[in-house]
Order: sequence, then C-alpha cells, then structure tokens
Amino acid sequence: MNIKVRNGIGKTIYHVIVCAVGLIMIYPLLWMIFSSFKETNTIFATAGELIPKEVTLENYINGWKGFAQVSFGVFFKNSLFISVVATIGTVFSSALVAYSLSRFKFFGKKFLFGAMMISMMLPAQVLMIPQYLWYQQLGWVGTYLPLIVPYFFATQGFFIYLILNFIDGLPRELDEAAKIDGCSRYKYFAKVIIPLTVPALVTAAIFSFIWRWDDFLSALLYVNKTEKYPVSLALKLFSDPGASSDYGAMFAMATLSILPVTLIFIFFQKYLVDGIATTGLKG
Repeated sequence: MNIKVRNGIGKTIYHVIVCAVGLIMIYPLLWMIFSSFKETNTIFATAGELIPKEVTLENYINGWKGFAQVSFGVFFKNSLFISVVATIGTVFSSALVAYSLSRFKFFGKKFLFGAMMISMMLPAQVLMIPQYLWYQQLGWVGTYLPLIVPYFFATQGFFIYLILNFIDGLPRELDEAAKIDGCSRYKYFAKVIIPLTVPALVTAAIFSFIWRWDDFLSALLYVNKTEKYPVSLALKLFSDPGASSDYGAMFAMATLSILPVTLIFIFFQKYLVDGIATTGLKG
C-alpha cells in the first residue's frame, strides 16, 4: 500500500469520524426543529422518529399568538432592543478601554489590567446577589436598565482583552505618523484605530449579541412583566407544570428564536474568522 492510498484512507476515516460527531452534536437541534412541525400530542410519542409523518404549521400559528394578548413578535422586539443596545455599549466601551490600555501609560495600568483578567475568571453567579440589591436600591428592577446600562461601562473583560490584543498588533509607527499629521488622541482613535480593528469589533459584537439574546437568568431576575419579556424568558411560558404544556408551540418559537443569531453568524462569518485569526498577531 503506497503513501497516497494510506493518506486517502486516513483522510476518509477522519472525515467520517468528524461528520459522525457533528451529527451527534447537532441531532438535538434537528429534533427540535422537526418536532416543531409535529402535532403537540404526538411529539413525545414519536420521539424516536426524526421526520414527521404529517407536517403541520399549527404550532407556529399558536406560538406566534403569544400570551395574554401579547404576540410573540413583541418578545422578539424586546430581545432585539436589549441585544442591540447592550451590544453597542459593550463594543464602544470595550474599544475605548482597550485603546487606553494599549497606547497610554498611566499610574495603576498594570493593576487595572490584572483586575480585568481576574474579572474574566470570576463566576457571574458570585455577583448576582450584590448586583440585584444595588439595582433594587436604584429602582431599576422591573426595567431593562440592569440588562443594558452595565455594558456601557466595559464590564466584560473578554471583549476588552480581545480588542486589546488586536490593537497591540497594530504598528506603533501609525501613532507617530498621526502625531506628525496633528491628530489628537480622539481623532486618532476614531479615524485610525476603529477602521483597523473592524474584524475584532465585529467579532466582539457577534459574541455580545448572541450572549445577550440567549441571556435567560438576568431577564428572569430583573424583568417582571410579561409584555417586557425577551424571547429567552417568554419560551418558558409554554411549559406549565400545573397544567398541560404546549411543547409544539414552544419548539416552534424556539426554532424561530435561533434564526437571528444564525443569520448574523452566516453574514458576518468572514469578520468573525478574521477577528479570531488575527487577534494577538504582532505587527
């Protein structure tokens, strides 16, 4: 057996294993999507069957009607508002902090950088109670403010670190050229740093949007009115332990809820790959 044949067999086995593992990982998602087209009373009776025998759109119709005269479209609007505004705040504030840590020298810089790194290792659950008590004193409980405002203050070290590494990879000669041309620090940030760090900013925006869209626990803590529920929290309304649960409608709306993040990933995949691949490279 020559080398080409052995390499071909090795590649074939590798791709078969990868496809098998990928299918196992994606099977629950496929099961949910196909189950959304089954009648609710047959979903678990035919749990072993992936393809529905009879396709119905009744689950999507019933699910979109929502609850208490609140359409599920309202929940999508709520999630979109929270995710977009919080993402804008996250990207802008993280870029500012990353720029200052990368290009400026000031007292306490190393301490602040270390604190940022430690915050990345700190479980969010540790801060849950003190944050809730603080927001309660501010009168923010029951509003979207706890879900949006903190992200305008660069509270997520992951994004700062991501953008910081990207900015560190930019040639320092650009700084000198900008000074010679009379650029202020703010103009240099807006005209040079921002355009050159677009891949990192888009990467941060994608991750931030997905995390905010999928955030269930924060919405559960701070949002207490049905008409203000985001999608992640509204989905639980279909499951009622004290009565019959409409799993078909829940699967249908869950299927629709993954469309925005899927489309964002598809359309911005190039920037995502560039941002991850080039982060940390030194110019």
